[in-house]
Amino acid sequence: MMDLKSFIQQVNNKLIVSAQAPTGHPLRDTRTMAFLAKAAEQGGSAAIRCGGYGGLEDIRTIVDTVSVPVIGLTKEGDTGVYITPSVKSAEDVIKAGATVAAIDATFRPRQDGSTFADQVAAVHALGGLAMADIATAEEAVAAHEAGADIISTTLAGYTEHREKTEGPDLELIREIRAKLGPDVFLIGEGRFHSPEHVKQGRKAGADALIVGTAITDTAWITTQFAAAAQ
Repeated sequence: MMDLKSFIQQVNNKLIVSAQAPTGHPLRDTRTMAFLAKAAEQGGSAAIRCGGYGGLEDIRTIVDTVSVPVIGLTKEGDTGVYITPSVKSAEDVIKAGATVAAIDATFRPRQDGSTFADQVAAVHALGGLAMADIATAEEAVAAHEAGADIISTTLAGYTEHREKTEGPDLELIREIRAKLGPDVFLIGEGRFHSPEHVKQGRKAGADALIVGTAITDTAWITTQFAAAAQ
């Protein structure tokens, strides 16, 4: 397994692409996700975030397809805590071959009654790394104290605890950096829809950026061009 130092060396100051598609989406197919992940790697993605509603099958297939590290997650349900929502989910993600398990680290209750710290401990016991998907700066601090290796702003604007911004929540990145200092590895994620957004995220203090929709969701991309044509 890759240790934290090696992972940071791989992704620091780099782009990470998220290759996911929900149930019912035209791209919801494991092989298709693997093709998207390989294309992203070829284009310069330093790691791949994947799984979601494609679950462990997507993770295993993409791990076998790309040579860069994989950040894996499951999505179980669509309300409350549904991103890698239990200790077993976190363990399964690492057992599927992911280097990092992305876990909801918000202050909401988990499906199995565990704590985020319990999930982190389970991931570390298997030799994996734990990424905290948070929505607020307070959650980032708590996740760091619970042992998270990486913090990501994945859920900014997707819980009742923080208003959703039109684009990426750059202020949240600044707040987390101010609270946790320079040594915490911080990833900006959520509504980074352009190269300019990525530049802004780096300037705000993110060590790396995750982009999904704007790169791998061809339906969403098409709507942007279709709207411009009218």
